[in-house]
Amino acid sequence: MGVVTKRSSMTFFSDPASHYSHRVRIVLAEKGVTVDIVDVDPDNPPAELADLNPYNALPTLVDRDLVLYEPNIMMEYLDERFPHPPLLPVYPVARANSRLMIHRIQKDWCGLVDQILAQPNAKASETARKELRESLLATAPLFAEMPYFLSEEFTIVDCCIAPILWRLPALGIDLNDKQAKPLQKYMDSIFSREGFKASLSDLEEDIRS
Repeated sequence: MGVVTKRSSMTFFSDPASHYSHRVRIVLAEKGVTVDIVDVDPDNPPAELADLNPYNALPTLVDRDLVLYEPNIMMEYLDERFPHPPLLPVYPVARANSRLMIHRIQKDWCGLVDQILAQPNAKASETARKELRESLLATAPLFAEMPYFLSEEFTIVDCCIAPILWRLPALGIDLNDKQAKPLQKYMDSIFSREGFKASLSDLEEDIRS
């Protein structure tokens, strides 16, 4: 533990394949934070991780004496610690709405993504694939309203949506319907951002190479 407290920089223990790690990497990249990203195999985590995180889980963010192990808390911490560019709105109502959207993404999409990635060929994953695709198409009109998801600016909500959309080929979901046009446009815009490109692990780059 002595070594860890002496770290001069921030360290991010990241699962290079996980959309939860990816959302935090996008925040780090968008803000240009100097960080040591340590790619970890979740099946073979380093002993150091168990010393830092009582759940021995990924992702884990270490900033001097602070250790965080919940991705959404990490994103908000980074937004407060590095205020520019801001990724959460200034006003309480808008901030609450952003947090609610993240909660909805978690409830409506993340579980389905996790099911498909964990057991791609299972019957339950077939159902999850269909449900996720239908849910994305149902939300597509919302992506047409503003340049980013319900916002004029790139926000923390986009940081949660983008890793899921990037993984669509790995999830076995294609969105070539006319109905999906706003989503396609949104993806083109987000995936071409310098911050997004910088956030990708080698494993993630391979998904769409």
